[in-house]
Amino acid sequence: MFLPVVGQARAAMALNALSDAADSLTVQTLRAEHAAEVLAFLAARPVHTVFLAGFIHDNGLESELNRGTFHAYRDRQGRLEGVALIGHFTLVEARSEAALAAFARLAQDCHSTHMILGEKDNAAALWSYFARAGRTPRRVCRELLFEQQSPMAPLEHVSGLRQATSDDLPVILPLNAEMVCQESGINPLEVDPSGFELRWLRRIEQRRVWVWIESGRLIFNADVMSETPDVIYLEGIYVHPDERGKGYGARCLSQLSRDLLQRAKSICLLVNEQHQQSHAFYRSAGFTLSAYYDSIFLHLNN
Repeated sequence: MFLPVVGQARAAMALNALSDAADSLTVQTLRAEHAAEVLAFLAARPVHTVFLAGFIHDNGLESELNRGTFHAYRDRQGRLEGVALIGHFTLVEARSEAALAAFARLAQDCHSTHMILGEKDNAAALWSYFARAGRTPRRVCRELLFEQQSPMAPLEHVSGLRQATSDDLPVILPLNAEMVCQESGINPLEVDPSGFELRWLRRIEQRRVWVWIESGRLIFNADVMSETPDVIYLEGIYVHPDERGKGYGARCLSQLSRDLLQRAKSICLLVNEQHQQSHAFYRSAGFTLSAYYDSIFLHLNN
């Protein structure tokens, strides 16, 4: 991976900051009793911390469902300077360079990491530590974060749009596995079929998956991956290739977003920077570009 100059500079700053403060600042494994403190810390930047906060709201700080461990970084007075989930997904919210460096050092030894996701400068600085440890990326994707705070004017109602049930799994799973594979290069139905099915079944039970199915064919799909009182993160948005260009996607997304914005202040989603048609679609649906992110996928055998 090419590390931008800003990433190199931030990594050097982080290393110096960590060296200067090593005696007085510590990394702490978070426990259930820290949940309120951590959620208050993350709420200062709700759109950028929706993944971290969403895991806590769904599973708590201590759960195998997080597929990793939550850690905190504190200043001399014991105040939070950073929170990180280190594991299958590595996510970091750091308010100081020392916090970023400490989490990076901790994460570079985690060999279960599948993906690092973060704002582009933070991800580059974080990755510099993995590179120093001899780790190499399997795939790097630049992502655009789109956000919507106000619903569009309502379009024609889609009567077939509904929340999915467990009976829909045979239709939903192959599609979503294909979308994951297109982004990450790995098909979850091949490497972890039972785990992937269980995670999707749980999401359906949480009433977070919406589908429009006609005669066994999936016309539209969307699901909530993460939700907090402030932000809902959408993924898996899909329109059947034969039905594109007919306004179905706009109608379904408009209908869904109006419902979701009744329970959160904003909706956000990530789109690969190469998918120009998708960018135009989301802009036409009332979403605006909010930030740039990087998804860094690691080799699973590291």
